Amino acid sequence: MLVFVYGTLKRGHCRASNLAGQRFVGTAETAPRYRMRDIGTYPGLIESAEGLAIQGEVWDVDDACLQRLDVVEAVSEGEYERRGIALQAPFDRQLVEAYFYLRPTAALADCGTTWDKEV
Repeated sequence: MLVFVYGTLKRGHCRASNLAGQRFVGTAETAPRYRMRDIGTYPGLIESAEGLAIQGEVWDVDDACLQRLDVVEAVSEGEYERRGIALQAPFDRQLVEAYFYLRPTAALADCGTTWDKEV
């Protein structure tokens, strides 16, 4: 499974170790349909009519890693949902999933196109 990561799971960030042993495919940019909100110590990706092209990375992960990422992203607690994401070339014709933030974001600051914050 190909997964797009855009925040703390990126190389060099605090949760990158969760991708140890997986294959880094390359850097990527989303279609301009999304925004990132600053949750404090991590970002949350949402769909938006005023979207931007979000910068991130694509990883090829196995099932065990995908299950681990679902735990890290609190999928069963309803914080994030993993689903398909639209990326620009060369990933525009591939099935890639990402973690989308599900909680209210109206009061949260926008992160722009790149998450560079380290805490």
